[in-house]
Amino acid sequence: MVTEEKFRHVMGHFATGVTILASRGPGGEPVGLTVNAFTSVSLDPPLILVCVHKEAEAHESILRSGHFGLSFLERDQEQLALTFAVADPEERFKGMEVEAGPAGSPIIPGVMAWLDCRVEGSYPGGDHTIIVGRVVGCEAKDGDPLLFFKGSLNFEVRREGQQP
Repeated sequence: MVTEEKFRHVMGHFATGVTILASRGPGGEPVGLTVNAFTSVSLDPPLILVCVHKEAEAHESILRSGHFGLSFLERDQEQLALTFAVADPEERFKGMEVEAGPAGSPIIPGVMAWLDCRVEGSYPGGDHTIIVGRVVGCEAKDGDPLLFFKGSLNFEVRREGQQP
């Protein structure tokens, strides 16, 4: 039998990038959370999917607004990931001047890369909703990614030629 604890343990052995998913609340205010359940789906058209817990504060805002942004965090942005994972939702964007992507989604400044997406569809996925987005804008710069592995952020990444 696959228990929740065993499944979480096994899935923790797959390293993932860390992103902040952000959208607009009912009053146009930015809402967001840290997510790592994200992947590309298609190049033509450019589609991605992200999985959002149904109880997440931003869940309904993403579906209602019809758009969302994903900001890919750099290695030194661990505190930002933690803020968007555990801080009071009202405090997550406090003092931050977000940029707007082409669809109007909030984009976190200073990130390694970002995508702005329009919601193409949403599908039930257990305690999550699988949201497929069409990418309408994106940018990237060089940097080292913030990674999540075995329940921790920022495990040591070795580049080609580096010794263990």
